[in-house]
Amino acid sequence: MAQILYQKVADDIKRNILSGFYEVGNLMPTEHDLEEKYGVSKITVRKAVDQLVAEGYIAKKSGIGTRVISNDLFNKLSKAKSYSSIVNDKGKLTKEVLEIKYMGLKDTPINQTLVEPILYIKRIYLLDGKPFIVVNHYIPNVMINIQKSELQNKSLYKFLKDNGKNINSFKDEFTAVNLDETEKQLLNKKDTLALKRIRRGFDKKGELIEYTESIYDSSKMPYEIEYEI
Repeated sequence: MAQILYQKVADDIKRNILSGFYEVGNLMPTEHDLEEKYGVSKITVRKAVDQLVAEGYIAKKSGIGTRVISNDLFNKLSKAKSYSSIVNDKGKLTKEVLEIKYMGLKDTPINQTLVEPILYIKRIYLLDGKPFIVVNHYIPNVMINIQKSELQNKSLYKFLKDNGKNINSFKDEFTAVNLDETEKQLLNKKDTLALKRIRRGFDKKGELIEYTESIYDSSKMPYEIEYEI
């Protein structure tokens, strides 16, 4: 019974992280606050917290508290530590939704036949308040009315899951690029050199769920991935 209880607590905390109620980079409520909120013992709360630490959603630091480090649904796909988690260890990563609209396939960089229209979401990520990453999401086969505020603190993968889109695999490509004037202004860069990542996400049938282009100002922080062997 105790195992079921701490699992329920962990699952509810995780839902709050994925929904953006507990934002990435912010401190979690204290263990005492969680005990009172869920009406459970200290041991139950600690087991729930330890599970979420093991899954890569939160990190405990002595004398500071427990901080949310990821709202990625795919933390447990591998032993890799995501780039966003590494960035959050070194600074505060926040994001803003700049634009949401639908567009025709010819206006996207997607080079395959898909049903139109394509949902386009443009975000900017800030590292300690400074422009860091420009992200352009292209999402096929999603027809909903959504406001910027609804996506402000929600991960793309939580949004996709809420709309019945489950990603089974990724393909990433990295290239060095020269920024255009709009990208230079968004990233507040004087030079034009940046790192570009193209990510394609597929479902179990191999159908495209997500096409995302991310432009990184890697001079602020290099792109890193940590693997546990």
